[in-house]
Amino acid sequence: MRIIGKRFWSRTLLWLAVVVLTSSLTLLFDWPTAARQNNQQRPRRVANGNNSSGTPAQKNGDEVDEGDVVRVETQLVAVPAIVTGNDGRLLSGLRKENFAVYEDGQLQTLANFGTTDTPFEIALLLDTSGSTREDVSLIREAANAFITALRPGDRVAIEAFNTADDGPNKMATVEVLSELTADRKELRIAIDNLGSSNGTPFYDALERAAVDIFSQPPGDEVRGRRAVVALTDGVDSTSNSDFAQAKAKLMSAGVATYFIQVNTEDFVEDRLMKDCQDDGRLSLSQKQLERYRRIFVPAANRDDYTNFCQMGPFERMSISRELYNLARREMNELAKSTGGKNFLAATLQDARAAFARVAQDIGTQYSLGYYPTNKSRDGKFRTIRVELKGTKDKAVVRAREGYYAPKQ
Repeated sequence: MRIIGKRFWSRTLLWLAVVVLTSSLTLLFDWPTAARQNNQQRPRRVANGNNSSGTPAQKNGDEVDEGDVVRVETQLVAVPAIVTGNDGRLLSGLRKENFAVYEDGQLQTLANFGTTDTPFEIALLLDTSGSTREDVSLIREAANAFITALRPGDRVAIEAFNTADDGPNKMATVEVLSELTADRKELRIAIDNLGSSNGTPFYDALERAAVDIFSQPPGDEVRGRRAVVALTDGVDSTSNSDFAQAKAKLMSAGVATYFIQVNTEDFVEDRLMKDCQDDGRLSLSQKQLERYRRIFVPAANRDDYTNFCQMGPFERMSISRELYNLARREMNELAKSTGGKNFLAATLQDARAAFARVAQDIGTQYSLGYYPTNKSRDGKFRTIRVELKGTKDKAVVRAREGYYAPKQ
């Protein structure tokens, strides 16, 4: 019995030794593979994810080795586009292959394409100030007709002007009467609640549309399909913002701008000629006078443009006409640079027909999107050019002219 026991333990110890030796050798020879696998799963940070010089990255504490995971943040650039034929008719039915998009002359790869059936988001700005205060009912009718002409999936927000009591002062303010919604009943209630104001914070309203109404990133279904539609004469009188700021905000947000330009110049000019004691007169605000001086006569003495009532009738008329011409140029510039369009309405009675044309234009808009090959986050302006391919006629495309790159 003792002899058998010794043999048994000798064989057992020998077997255990072989197992331990084999396991050690396996770990020894498989260690590089395991290390490589562990290294591939380990994300690495990059101090500057963009090496614009094209030279290899310098070795440092955040160096990137082969097999490392590099996360690069990019921003999809949305480009709304309208296509018309030789006869001026809007063209639908085009495909992704029919479009080529260039940024600063470099061809980009389209990552997103929305057809004309894709829903839209619209900030509807209704100017109920100054010369339009007495015709709010006509504005309501035109706005309701515009809402009816949109498609069921389109969402709309309503913006307007009102007068807020601030102690002894009555300030013109921007009101958002309805946030973005597809509920037509809610929108009509908002339109019924339109107020009026003694001033026109037009630039403030444009900036608020870009910053507040479109504050949330668009969903995939409406990416590149956002617009401001404004019924206005475009003459700002009380904004804290200015045109350059409003334009930059709208372009950064990728929002197209459409203007229904109502001609109120004759009405306003007649009221400006009245005596300052007349209850029916209108006056140019201090901000309008300063804007005129700064743009048109920057060398003039500022004190000469502080008292409207001391100005002669011809001087008032001249300033008013220059401000109207400035407003038209600004609206034309903004519509062109964002891919929108201007529509003229000689009177508020014409506004309804102009709204129908806007709805038709928006309903045939394509949405293009790409991730720019230039990854620099430098805040610089980049030009966009859209070309058509494979269309039978000599079609014309209208799109935004560029955008500002994000900053670090």
